[in-house]
Amino acid sequence: MNEATPLSTVRADIASAASRAARAPDAIDLIAVSKTRSAQEIRPLLEEGHRSFGENRVGEAAEKWPQLRDDYPGVVLHMIGQLQSNKAEEAAQLFDVLHTVDRASLIKALGKVVASGGRCPPCFLQVNIGEEAQKGGCAIDDIGALLERARTAGLDMIGLMCIPPQEVEPAPYFALLGKLAAEHGLDQLSMGMSADYDTAVLLGATQVRIGTALFGPRS
Repeated sequence: MNEATPLSTVRADIASAASRAARAPDAIDLIAVSKTRSAQEIRPLLEEGHRSFGENRVGEAAEKWPQLRDDYPGVVLHMIGQLQSNKAEEAAQLFDVLHTVDRASLIKALGKVVASGGRCPPCFLQVNIGEEAQKGGCAIDDIGALLERARTAGLDMIGLMCIPPQEVEPAPYFALLGKLAAEHGLDQLSMGMSADYDTAVLLGATQVRIGTALFGPRS
């Protein structure tokens, strides 16, 4: 009998939550959050066959991933940290999905990439679901206007992303994000992290972003 690994455990938890919600487990993309993790720490997950990873910084991803992608074809790289407008073009070239589009200036920068014939990956609009001053994400009332602006700029907006407030029950925030996505004709929800991904799956997450449960605590 094969010994359980952190990856197999998290996958089993996702499958269990999906089953309880009458969803297919393969409808949920498990994004392994590899920010601050070395290539040496990442390789065991790649060896297990995992190919979906999330990074917070353009520079760090540009250092680590070209070699890893050469060694392990099929990697899908997600930008899950706040993206500076002056890094938009580099991020669009490096990442396969952008989860943190959240303001007009960034939409304008990505629109310039599209207008110049460059590649721009599918995007999520990040929503400041708990209205927290210290967090990125747009205000709930601005979702419609920003989506319209993004689509006019030629961006492929596929869903909404959020990070609920810490130390409170996340379910109401996940449910609200799902409601907002439905109101705006979006069917993808990037929500749920190591402490709450089962709840997120129960409430419709299509992407969960998991770091600690896969890699262990950061030193």
